[in-house]
This record gives sequence, structure tokens and C-alpha cells, in this order.
Amino acid sequence: MEVIRTRALRGPNLWSHHTAIEAIVRCTQEELAVDKLPGFEIRLRARFPRIGQFQPHGHADAVPLAHVLELTALALQAEAGCPVTFSRTTATVEEGIFQMVVEYTEEEVGKLAVDLAEKLVNSALQDTPFDLAAALHELRELDEDVRLGPSTGAIVHAAVARRIPYRRMTQGSMVAFGWGSKQRRIQAAEVDSTSAIAENIAQDKELTKKLLDAAGVPVPIGRTVETAEEAWQVAQQIGLPVVIKPKDGNQGKGVTVNITTQEQTIAAFNTAREFRDDIMVERFLPGHDYRLLVIGNKLIAAARRDPPHVVGDGVHSVRELVDIVNADPRRGSGHATSLTKIRFDDIALARLKLQGLDADSVPPQGQRVILRNNANLSTGGSATDVTDDVHPEVAARAVEAAQMIGLDICGVDAVVDSVLRPIEEQNGGVVEVNAAPGLRMHLSPSYGKGRPIGEAIVNTLFGEGEDGRIPVVAVTGTNGKTTTVRLIAHLIASSGLRVGMTNTDGVYVNGRQIDSGDCSGPKSARSVLQHPDVDAAVFETARGGILREGLAFDRCKVAVVTNIGAGDHLGLNYITTVEDLAVLKRVIVQNVDDNGMAVLNATDPIVAAMAATCKGKVTFFGADRYHPVVATHIAQGRRTVYVDKGELVAVEGKFEQRIALADVPLTRNGTIGFQVENTMAAVAAAWGAGIDWQSIRLGLKTFTTDSHNAPGRFNVFDFRGATVIADYGHNPDAMLALVQAVESMPAKRRSVVISGAGDRRDEDIRQQTEILGKAFDDVVLYQDQCQRGRADGEVIALLRQGLQGAPRTSHVDEINGEFVAIDTALDRLKEGDLCLILIDQVEEALAHIGKRVAAG
Repeated sequence: MEVIRTRALRGPNLWSHHTAIEAIVRCTQEELAVDKLPGFEIRLRARFPRIGQFQPHGHADAVPLAHVLELTALALQAEAGCPVTFSRTTATVEEGIFQMVVEYTEEEVGKLAVDLAEKLVNSALQDTPFDLAAALHELRELDEDVRLGPSTGAIVHAAVARRIPYRRMTQGSMVAFGWGSKQRRIQAAEVDSTSAIAENIAQDKELTKKLLDAAGVPVPIGRTVETAEEAWQVAQQIGLPVVIKPKDGNQGKGVTVNITTQEQTIAAFNTAREFRDDIMVERFLPGHDYRLLVIGNKLIAAARRDPPHVVGDGVHSVRELVDIVNADPRRGSGHATSLTKIRFDDIALARLKLQGLDADSVPPQGQRVILRNNANLSTGGSATDVTDDVHPEVAARAVEAAQMIGLDICGVDAVVDSVLRPIEEQNGGVVEVNAAPGLRMHLSPSYGKGRPIGEAIVNTLFGEGEDGRIPVVAVTGTNGKTTTVRLIAHLIASSGLRVGMTNTDGVYVNGRQIDSGDCSGPKSARSVLQHPDVDAAVFETARGGILREGLAFDRCKVAVVTNIGAGDHLGLNYITTVEDLAVLKRVIVQNVDDNGMAVLNATDPIVAAMAATCKGKVTFFGADRYHPVVATHIAQGRRTVYVDKGELVAVEGKFEQRIALADVPLTRNGTIGFQVENTMAAVAAAWGAGIDWQSIRLGLKTFTTDSHNAPGRFNVFDFRGATVIADYGHNPDAMLALVQAVESMPAKRRSVVISGAGDRRDEDIRQQTEILGKAFDDVVLYQDQCQRGRADGEVIALLRQGLQGAPRTSHVDEINGEFVAIDTALDRLKEGDLCLILIDQVEEALAHIGKRVAAG
């Protein structure tokens, strides 16, 4: 067995709505039925007992080894603690080749799981050792490294519950929620509206205290010092005991509390100096350490934090007691657990010394031994939820502290005996205000119930009913995609929205091209969704991108399928039939939002059948209102777009809009059939996206297919009294549509210039000239710049074969080079002739034709 290739499907895809790893797996003839492999299943289960059944009871079908690989990769992730449930293995048209898909939550973990699964299965095949414990440890460690921490994860989970899309912007905790102009960003517990000045103030503990004092929030007195001697002088002035800490520290680093002697002061000063140069001395407040979490203008959670400690049992030493406490499964080394292991370091030893103990001391039964001065969870402290106990006045002081500093999310540290009474009554105070506070103690406190912190933060980012989404329109099909995408974008822009658009020509934002080339894949779509100046997005969604990565979005507002034809790259990536192609392209229909719309070609049976897979509503379009699918949809009162007496008609129940095709330049008064279809699809899509009809009418009147607005899409030129049409059509269905269009245009003599894409099937290349040979008098064949794997002259030979016995063609030329072929055809044109040029290098060819036309 061999895994030939793996790739990550990062969005909804051919197989599922889940992110998944797809692997192409080759099995030998013997491996097509694992029950024929002597002792294999026994050896595999001995190495990995938790693997599930190979197939349900009662099924007698042979189980290929690729399916066992799938189950192994899924089970390894599950054992490592990754919540994945979906997997699938499908045979391809090639004997022994399978497509295996396994869901993942973290891409790197999913890839590693497939790699380890292959090694595990092969070890069972070859009866070689496999260290399952080491493999699971490697998976868990990687998952711990790459997955979101509990704080960020809680925010993301809350967003997902509200159906707000998200994406990780870095490997760390920076996450974007929503799309385009509606997106918001966070990093851990910081949000994009958090002021950098507010963060700087929070880091400056002395300035923080001055501001809080000015706002009437109780704070301990103290000031900054530069030497240990000055620290002792200030300690004596403000009164012992004191606290010494870095002026702009965090996580309790370098903090020493309850200092009563000069020796302790010097030691504490030196400890703080290891972290910062500026040191603060302030009055020590007796009492418990409380963290009050303020989000927006509300106190959301509160926890009492206790320093790391052990309780003596009269038997074990302090070191042994720490080991016993750290054995608690709730304690870990990172932030994924509710408790952190207690650090037994020099700081702990120093704290023991203050209590007259050392590491080997055996404290008596019940003695509480403190191992650190601060109560931070990151150093082994514990947290007890006290949210329901907080006095309204305590909550008010916390909110005032956060607002005085200017923080949207703020951790307010207060020292008081109890939060049941106002701070002032207890001579307590606020000792610190924290930007980007840790949320773990509130999400999963050591004791007490967790609080919905993620929901509170998401609610501050997005108002009630908001989901951070902009309208997304996805367009796929065989022909007409790019023109339809451009027209939809134009209609939406006519309403005043800023539109991001991707197609085979490039990426455009608000009318400006920001990238060029074939940009019909998910990478380009993602770049549009993260652009802050985009109010709506229209994506040409090509088959290659769906196969390669899946969709760039989880759901779309509108999905448009123009048509499905046989010439669209069949034979590539195991897409061998029109039915296969339809299953792939209907992915956008399957991922229409519940409140969205699928816009489907009613006259294409394969496209019309996609309606059954749509979770939202369906708009059918078709020129003939009496077509069975169109007529039925109209009769049912559902959205339909059709043509009647030279008008485009949009109906839904009793609602009706009529637009004269004479007012739609794209259709040339309704004579260009495929442009009428593109117009119907675009109007239905804009309607589904919520665009008003005044804007739709305006957009239709002002959209033209010149070489600047829609390059390579039926661009018409006047050349010496002859009509020249440039188009990027490149499959049999496109040829049929183009022939129908040009036959509606008068001409004395018709000529065509054509090449062929080498990555099409032989029959598709031949069929193009079979169609053209029935409609054109002269044919100029040329070899384009890229033969895409074909031998020199091979494509032209296939095109020539298609012209054998052509009923109309009387003259055929074979030219090497696109521009030479174009010049050959143009030089022969006479007044009243028509020439269709099927271009390959779109921009360069159009520029060349433009120069010839300008020269006359």
C-alpha cells in the first residue's frame, strides 16, 4: 500500500462540509480484500486495539486496505483527543487506486495522522514493531502546539454557535471573525477596538494607579524606585508590609508580597529587576486576591485566586507533596488544563524559607504550606468562581477602573477580604488592571462553575442578529461563468456597495484590479473576504479549486450554476463523466445558507436536479416560460426568471418585474442567446442578494462587454466594415453557443481562428472543429503558446480531424503562432464579413486586435 498524494481540503468540498485530508492511495491486487491477507487484522488490532470495525455487520463486500487506512487515521486522531467523526474511501476508475478522506480539526494534525496511519498499517502488513504510545504522544503534542488555546478557543466556539465565520490569521491566537467590511479581529483576549494607548497605560502600573485614584477607585499607595536602598526607604515611609513588583510586569512575574524586613526588600528588588528596570513599591493589602473580569461595560465574571500550596499530612516531605498535587490530571504544563503544575523552583524554596521550611521538611497534618507569593494560575495557583457573590459596588469599581484605562476587555485585580462588601469598607484596593487578561480561570475554574466568557466577548464584537457576513455569490458552470460574475458584480456595485470579485482574469476590489491571472480558486476568494473595503463578494468558482482545497467560505448567500457541459476538463482528477462534474460543481449549491438562494439553469436537466440538494430557496431561469421546469416553478409561486416578448421577466407569486432586452446592451437586443442566459442568471443572483430593482435596471443598461470590461467575452470590433468577435471559448458547448450567436448576425463570409487546449480529451478537441465546420467558410488553425502536455502539432492534428467532411468549410490554414493566425484572418476580411477569433493569450491577443482595429 502506498499513499501517492495528500492535500488539505480547507473548506466545504466534494466529500463533506468538513475540513478534511484527502489522500490518493494505491493498493496491490492482494490488498483489495484485507480478509485475504493472512493474520493482518489480528496483527493490526494487536498494535491498535481501539480501531473500529472494518464494516458494519451483515456486509459481505471486500474491504480494501485503503479503507483500513481511513479508519486508522480517524481512530488515531480520536485517541489523541481530536473531535473528528467523518471519513470515507471511494474507488476510482483506476484499478487499485482509491480516494480516502479523513476529517481534521487542525491541518497539521490531520496530515500527521494519515502519515502515522500508513506506518501503522504497513507495520501490521510486514509484521514489524510499531510504538502506538509514541505515535499518540506525537499527535497530542502537535495538537497542543497548533490548536487554539482555551481563551481564544472559547471565543471562537461562541462565534461558531452564532454562525459567525472565522479564520486564523497566524499560527498563534490572532483570529478574524466575519468577512470584508463587517469583520472584526481579536488576539487572545484583545479586540481590534482596544486602544494601544490603553494597553500602554495598563502596563504602566504607576500611571494606572494615578488614573484610578482620580476616578475614585481605591488603590494602594506607592511609587517607583531605582535602587534596593530606595525601595527600603519607600517601604518604611508608606508602612510595612509592602509589595515589590516590576512597573510593567505581567502574569505575576517578579512580584513579591508581604515584605516586612530590609533583607526581604533587597531580595524582592533583585527578583523584580530580573524582569524590568523600573520597580514599584506599594503598600501591601491584606486579604484575598480577586480577579474581576470586565467586558464592555459589565462585570462578567469574578474569581478568587489562591497561591500554589500544599497541605501537610505528617508523612510526606514538601517536595513529595508537590509531586502528589502535580499528579492531579487537571494540572498540565500548558494552558489547556484548568490547573497548571506547581513550579518547585528557587522562588518556591525562598518562600519555604520564610516559613522555616525546606524541600525535605515534613509538615504536620493540616499545615498549609505556601509555595509562591502570587496566585497566578500560570505558576500553579488555583481559582474559585465567586461571580454570584460580587457586591454591586465592587462590580461598579471594576467597571470604572476598566473604563478609566479605556479597555474593552479588562482583568481588574483587587485585594479584599471578601467581594460580598464594598472595597472601601474593607480598606482594600485595586492593585492592578490587565489588558489581554487570561480567561482560563473563568472558563474552567479550579472550583465552581465556568462562565460564558466567549459569548460575552462575541456579543461585544457583534450586535444582536449580526453574523459578520457580507453577501457572497458563488458562480460555477461550464460556460458563461466569467461574464455572469462580472455582470453580477456590476449590478451589486450599481446599488452603492463596494464589491470584491474573482474570476479567470484576476481579483478586483471596488473596481480596481489587485491581482491578475486565473484567480478563480479559493486562495483569491479568501483574499477578497479578508479585505476591509468589501461589502459584497462575487466569486467565479472553478472545478480545480474545489478539488484542490474546497470552498473558501462555509456558506454563500447565492450559488449560481450556469450549465454543465461535457468539455470541461473531463478525465482529470478522476472526474470522468458529466455526472461526476455535476456532483463536484453542486458543492456550492449544497453550501447555500439556509436563508440563501440557488440560481439554477432550468433548461439543463443536470443543473435543475441540483435543486434537491439546496438548503435554501431556488430560483430557476430559462428563456422559455413554457419549459416544464420553468412553468412548474412559476405555477408554484416561486422565483423564476424567463423571457417573454423581448422582455426579461422576474416573477415570484404575484410580484413581477419586466426589463426590455433592448435596454440590455450585453444581449444585442436579445439576439445573443448565451448572453441572454448570462443576463437571466445575473439578474436572479442580484435579486437573491437583496439588490433593489432600480439598481439592477441601471446596472443592466450600463454594462457592456468591451475588451476592457469583460476581456475575452464576446468582444465585438468593427474592422474595415467587417465584424470581428474575440472570445475565450474553449470547449464544445462554448462552440455551440458561439455558432448560435454569430448565425444571428448578418455576414457575407464567415471565418474562424481557433486553437485547442492540450489538457482536454481528444474527442473534445475534435468536436470543437466539427461544430465550427458547419458554420464557417474559412478556418485558421493555430498552435497556441502552451500545449499542456501534448506533443508538437498534436492539437492541430486533432482539430484538422474534426474538420474532415465539414459541410461548409472550404478553406483551412494551419499557422504556428496566435498573432500570426490573427493577422492572417484579418488581412483577408472584406466589408460585410464576420470573423470569430478564439483567443488563447487573452490580454495580449486583445491588445493586438485593438492595435489592428485602431490602425484600420
